Amino acid sequence: MLDFDVVIVGGGVAGLSAALVLTRARRRVVVIDSGEPRNANAAHLHGFLSRDGADPAELLAEGRREVAGYGGEFIAAEALGIEHGVKAGFVVRLADGRALTTRGVIAATGLRDGLPEVPGVHERWGRDVAHCPYCHGYEVRDGAIGVLGGDNRPFTMHQAVLLRQWSDDIVFFPHRMDLTGEERERLTAYGVRVVDGEVVRLVTTDDRLSGVELADGRLVARSALFVGPRFIPQDGLLKALGCELNDNGWVAIDPSGKTSVPGVWAAGNVVDSPAQLVNAASAGSTAAIALNHFFLAEDVQSAITEHRAAQEPFSAAMERRVCEAVIGDRRHGI
Repeated sequence: MLDFDVVIVGGGVAGLSAALVLTRARRRVVVIDSGEPRNANAAHLHGFLSRDGADPAELLAEGRREVAGYGGEFIAAEALGIEHGVKAGFVVRLADGRALTTRGVIAATGLRDGLPEVPGVHERWGRDVAHCPYCHGYEVRDGAIGVLGGDNRPFTMHQAVLLRQWSDDIVFFPHRMDLTGEERERLTAYGVRVVDGEVVRLVTTDDRLSGVELADGRLVARSALFVGPRFIPQDGLLKALGCELNDNGWVAIDPSGKTSVPGVWAAGNVVDSPAQLVNAASAGSTAAIALNHFFLAEDVQSAITEHRAAQEPFSAAMERRVCEAVIGDRRHGI
C-alpha cells in the first residue's frame, strides 16, 4: 500500500487549498513545506475577499489548522525529487532522506522573484519596494512613486502607466534600458516623468524609502518604488520528471492544472506568474478536484476489472453445467 493518496509539494495558498479539498474528500494527504513563502517579507495581503489587510503568515497558519483538522499531515522539509514508482504511483524524495510513496502529486512550489541588483531593492522588498500595483498601489496612493526599469521590460513599461491610476506623481527610471522614441512618447503623454541615468542605490530615512540616487549624484525623492522582477518558476521537480513545457519554457498544464505526466498536477505561481493569492487558492482547489476525479476513474475501472474477473469462474462453471446437461439429454435420447 502506498503511503499517501496525494503528496502536495508546497505549503502556500495553492498547496493548502488543494490539501483542504482533498482531505475533505477523505484522501490521505501530506503537505511538504520548506517554509519559504514568496510573500514572507510582506506585512499585509490585499485583494483576497474577507482577508484584505491580513498578515500573510496568519493566513497560512489558519490554513494549516483547517487542513490538519481533517486529518492532513505536514512535513517541514525540502523535496529533492519525484520519481515514478516501481509498480505504480510516485516516490517523492526529501532532503532529510525520507522517501514517500503516493498515487498522485500536486506541485505548488511557486516562483522566485529575480530582482534588479540595485543596493536597497532586496532590503526594502515587500515593504516600500514592490511589484504588484493591485496588491500595494492603494497603500501608496497619491504618493511619490517610482518605477525602476529592469530585465522584465514589458512588465515595467506596463507598471509605469498602470500606476497613474493611484498617483499623479509617477517617475520612471529606465536605469539601463534604452527607451525607443515611441515608448518615451507614450510615457510622457500619459503623465509619467522619465528620469534617465543609471540608478546606483535606494536611499532610506528613518527606515523608510526616501529617494532614488543616480550615478551622476542626483537624488530623486520617492516614497515607494515598483520593480518588474524576472519571474523564475521553481519547477525543477516537474522538469526532472519529464513534464512537457510551453513555448515560453514554463511547464504546460491544462485548465485544471494537469501536466503531461498522468497523476501529476501543478497549481499557483509555479505555472502561472501573474496569479495572486486568490487565484492561487482557486487553482489549488481546481487541481485537487481534478486529481480526485482522476483517482475516481482509476478506482472505477479497477473495480470493473475485478468484477469481471470474479464473474469469469462463475460463467465458466455455468457453461460446463449447460454442456453436461445437453450431453446427458442426448444420451437419454431427449
